[in-house]
Amino acid sequence: MEHEQTSPEQRKEGEVGPASDAPDPMRAVEAPETAVAPETTAAPEVPGRRHRGRTALLIAAAAALGVLAGTATGYAVQYDRPPTPLPPLAQPSMTAPKPLARDEASSTRSVNANRWHKSDEDLATMLIEAPGGAKTAFSGSLSPDAYAADFYNHPGAGLRSLLRDDVRRIASVKWAEDDQNFVDVYLLQFRTRGGADSFQRGQSSYMPDKDHAGNDGMAVPGVPAAFGRAWVDSEQHAKPGYLPVRDARALLRRGDILIDIHYTNNRGKVDKNAVLDLAKRQMERL
Repeated sequence: MEHEQTSPEQRKEGEVGPASDAPDPMRAVEAPETAVAPETTAAPEVPGRRHRGRTALLIAAAAALGVLAGTATGYAVQYDRPPTPLPPLAQPSMTAPKPLARDEASSTRSVNANRWHKSDEDLATMLIEAPGGAKTAFSGSLSPDAYAADFYNHPGAGLRSLLRDDVRRIASVKWAEDDQNFVDVYLLQFRTRGGADSFQRGQSSYMPDKDHAGNDGMAVPGVPAAFGRAWVDSEQHAKPGYLPVRDARALLRRGDILIDIHYTNNRGKVDKNAVLDLAKRQMERL
């Protein structure tokens, strides 16, 4: 009986092989693969923070450009448009009475009523009045030459100085109290404030000299230093056979009018409060 010989390959195909999950001795001998380290990726770059000032500047610039653009657009639109006429006035013209001809009743004030100022009134009426019981020696207006002859040691030079400062008019009042205090008040009005200021500065400049007051003077209450000051002589002026004399003076300015007050005591005593009171009253009168 012939026996069918089978090759080992055929037998292997017919036989059931070992289980698939059994370990393969050839694979077990193989060296394990080395683990590959994962590639590291660089972190993305973070942009820097924007400064707040820059944002505010951009907003302000945008707002300014918007305003300019709006203004330019408005002008461009209005430029070609015809002007809008204003509504008519309720009273087209003002009626004024016709000026009257001058007659005996006319005065400088009535003729120039629209241009009249308080300082244009009679200058003598702006003088303070002498106190009760005092003896008034003079009250009224003075011409510039009469004032120069009475006031200056050199009347000619004094008159030229007054005319150079454009003096307009002068008024004065003089009185005596108890034959001891003698007061002269002068009002000098100039055509401009500059003339009054020039006269005041010129007279004030020599008052601190030893031949005059001999001191820097004192302020007048309520009057700025640039507009008024008063002086009382530091020393008496005595001559043999005469009573001692002490003088005081106040110079003040209001507008184009200058106040010049001279106060003399023939007992060598001057009450500075009396001088300041005179200056204050005369300034208030103006």
